[in-house]
Amino acid sequence: MVAELKYEISQNAYMKLVLHSLMHKTTAVNGVLLGRVNLQNENVVEIVDSVPLFHSNLALLPPLEIALIMVEEHYGSEGLGIVGYFHANERFDDAELGIVAKNIGDHICRYFAQAALLLLDNKKLEALPKGKDQSPVMQLYIRDASKNWKLAGPDGGSRLVIKEPVANVVLLDYISSEKWQDVVDFDDHLDDIKKDWLNPELFK
Repeated sequence: MVAELKYEISQNAYMKLVLHSLMHKTTAVNGVLLGRVNLQNENVVEIVDSVPLFHSNLALLPPLEIALIMVEEHYGSEGLGIVGYFHANERFDDAELGIVAKNIGDHICRYFAQAALLLLDNKKLEALPKGKDQSPVMQLYIRDASKNWKLAGPDGGSRLVIKEPVANVVLLDYISSEKWQDVVDFDDHLDDIKKDWLNPELFK
């Protein structure tokens, strides 16, 4: 029996993905997760960073391939690899994992067999200001033995954690100051190569 992996996402990687989805509220968006298996505990995957990818034509493979090659090249030099995929649906009330997300998730599994697929949970995001919830506003999906994507556990809550417990407080602060306007994704970069998809200044 293989031990179930846990996924620990850093505050900045987490916030970047949520802010990206807020910048393009009326379209589906996606992103890729960068990380490594924890050296002390091989049952934990550390998601260290994220790259916002697209806000249009998510299903097109050629731009995705270009993006993944560039992402892998950059982060590989830092000892990080692609370990998962993030998806936010177009409609606020759509909580289903759709075919495009599953297909790209399958593609990401070529890079890392136990890749995490994170789906934005709009209801949790909307409820953030009203509560003290420290858990991620995302649902965790994992591929089972027959390569079908399944929601991890009752809500996957214990298997996906944010490294910094205050992340949602910081995120709310950024949302109220409309920080999402500063997020650059790969689509933006392809339109104007001066725009940096690494977002080095985002949380400075």
